[in-house]
Amino acid sequence: MTLLIYFLSGAVTFGFFIGGLFFLRFWRRTGDKLFLAFSLAFGLLGTAQIVIAMTNVYFEDRSAAYLIRLAAFAIIIVAIGRKNRKVL
Repeated sequence: MTLLIYFLSGAVTFGFFIGGLFFLRFWRRTGDKLFLAFSLAFGLLGTAQIVIAMTNVYFEDRSAAYLIRLAAFAIIIVAIGRKNRKVL
């Protein structure tokens, strides 16, 4: 069972980093800071997944790595808020 958890954790991490690279490419093409924020957030989510897999702590209340996820979601919320404020 442990090998399956490591494999799936690696797949999720790979997906986060690939998503971050896509948003980075869109940012380079358009210059929109929203894409840069999403790229940074996905990079943080991938990093958090690595930390969680390496420490073998999968409980949310026992791992400080979930604060990295909180920071990633905060970056997304702030970026969307700033994008919507500029439109109005």
